[in-house]
Amino acid sequence: LASAVGLLTACQPDKPQFRAIDITGADYAQNFQLTDFDGKPRSLADFKGKAVVVFFGYTQCPDVCPTTMGEMVQVKKLLGADGDKLQVLFVSVDPERDTPDVLKAYMGSFDPGFLGLYAASPDALAALARDFKVYYKRVDGKTPTSYTMDHTAASYVYDTQGRLRLFSRYGSGAQAMADDIKLLLRGV
Repeated sequence: LASAVGLLTACQPDKPQFRAIDITGADYAQNFQLTDFDGKPRSLADFKGKAVVVFFGYTQCPDVCPTTMGEMVQVKKLLGADGDKLQVLFVSVDPERDTPDVLKAYMGSFDPGFLGLYAASPDALAALARDFKVYYKRVDGKTPTSYTMDHTAASYVYDTQGRLRLFSRYGSGAQAMADDIKLLLRGV
């Protein structure tokens, strides 16, 4: 029996050893219709040929969002010459405060190639969040404008063909993400 299992295992193609959660073949988060901070309509097809990282957050986030964007800067550096094959997309869950100008300034403070995206309406954002299985909720502060947003703190990673491949948890680190993206860029 052990030799039969060994033979069957030997016939199986090697699965890539991603450090993030491999969700290849998932039937959600397949695409989006959003607008970038320059007013240009965007979808996944716009980034074919690049590895794409999609993160949902908001510009006034005190910790998770700036930490994640800072890690994405490091990932791009770790990719070296392949850094231009990475597209980071930041999807705002706070359309009330994250105007196109605010998104552009925020992304520019990390990397001018990173794009801030927003949904056409609160209903469109809610539908997108359901499709991507992400959570977000406004948490009131002491004043009407001092609220925070609870939100999913993870990233979706797409391969160069626009296929959803990985779910990367917050805090996994730049090296782990860079290693995974290197595999995707090699066509794994």
